[in-house]
Amino acid sequence: MNRLEVMLLELKDTSEFMVDLAYSSLLYNNKEIAEEVIFLSDTLDDLSTKIQDTAIELGQSKSDEVAKIAVVIRLQTSIMYIAEAAKSIADVVLRGLGEHPVLAMSIKESETTIALGKVSDDSVLVGKTFGDVSLSTISGMFVIAIKRDRTYIFGPGRGTVIQAGDVMIAKGPEEGVAYFKDLCDGTEKEL
Repeated sequence: MNRLEVMLLELKDTSEFMVDLAYSSLLYNNKEIAEEVIFLSDTLDDLSTKIQDTAIELGQSKSDEVAKIAVVIRLQTSIMYIAEAAKSIADVVLRGLGEHPVLAMSIKESETTIALGKVSDDSVLVGKTFGDVSLSTISGMFVIAIKRDRTYIFGPGRGTVIQAGDVMIAKGPEEGVAYFKDLCDGTEKEL
């Protein structure tokens, strides 16, 4: 896979993640999750510009690739429309307009929620892999992504090491949220 394809795949995966987070922020009227969507939007703007620059460079050096480049630019533009829609949904929450009776009814129907947990220096999770701790089994919360500095790790695997400062984004039952957050922030000392 060439560099352009890798960047386009990252753009697509991130925009899909943004849509999931945006809907969750709206359903649960969660400003913290909405803020992650806005952060991701800024990240995608930078990546989108890199894709365009790389496509232009490729077009200048390989004229036989122009048709492929046109498709890449169309895809990139379409993906950015999706990302902007997710940002608009998150903006509803951040403006305090997310509380609506229809949304409240849909929340009652939902069996899962999304929660963020920041891993503290003294968390029992630090230095362990997901395989070591079986977090989804013990808390019921399944980590769908980790925000590490300005980078996201989507779908962390059993071998992914948990580090202090990681912000883990997890999906699961409401009753698992408190224990999950306590494990992350170091309140809970045992697995």
